[in-house]
Amino acid sequence: MLSPDDIAAIAGELAEADRTHGVIPRITARYPDATVEDSYAIQGVWRDRMIAGGRRLVGRKIGLTSRAMQQATGITEPDYGVMFDDTVFDSGAEIPAARFSNVRVEVELAFALARPLAGPDCTLADALAAIDYAVPALEVLNSHIELEGRTIVDTIADNAAYGAMVLGTERRRPDEIDLRWVPALLSRNGEIEETGVAAGVLGHPATGVAWLANKVAQHGARLEAGELILAGSFTRPMWVSRGDEVRCDYGPMGVIACRFV
Repeated sequence: MLSPDDIAAIAGELAEADRTHGVIPRITARYPDATVEDSYAIQGVWRDRMIAGGRRLVGRKIGLTSRAMQQATGITEPDYGVMFDDTVFDSGAEIPAARFSNVRVEVELAFALARPLAGPDCTLADALAAIDYAVPALEVLNSHIELEGRTIVDTIADNAAYGAMVLGTERRRPDEIDLRWVPALLSRNGEIEETGVAAGVLGHPATGVAWLANKVAQHGARLEAGELILAGSFTRPMWVSRGDEVRCDYGPMGVIACRFV
């Protein structure tokens, strides 16, 4: 395992990369014995520095929950990161591409919690009972660690590659719609690039919420009422650049559009 000094130093590198929109060498190339627990410790130090600097936590993201994403990254287990208030955009937003590194977009559902959710024995039924509503969302990936050869340790330390999210306007309670069958047609500049359905996330997108409650319980935490949980992509990530128009049609849950400037 890494020493506290190593953990603090890497968290500092990632904070500087976030500030300058840069990329650092792989952690696992420099520290081959680093563990998943080390990477969550790095993320935790980075998170606490961000909060101390005035950013406000609004929720968490889950990553690598679908077969499509695992195949796209070569990483075979889910991970999670945190989301701050200054990373949330509404549909129709113009998003500054230069704010991010290795910019890609993923198709997801987000869940707002009506009440706290705690592990370690949380089930899908528990998660559904705690959810206030589901809303479609696009996640903007922001990777500060070189992509070639990265592992789950690198990704977790980098706040699970979270950059921002774009929220739709259609909200549905879990008992109003079969969330497994929410579709997505993701297009860039008018051409469809990716398609999928939400069941691609662990068989049911809210399964990720239960997984997250159980995972954070290992770190002495729980999911709180009012948090937004970004549940994981059910398409592969789509690369975007400045000038790209992005649109995603979620069928009965509406359309999200944004532009990278």
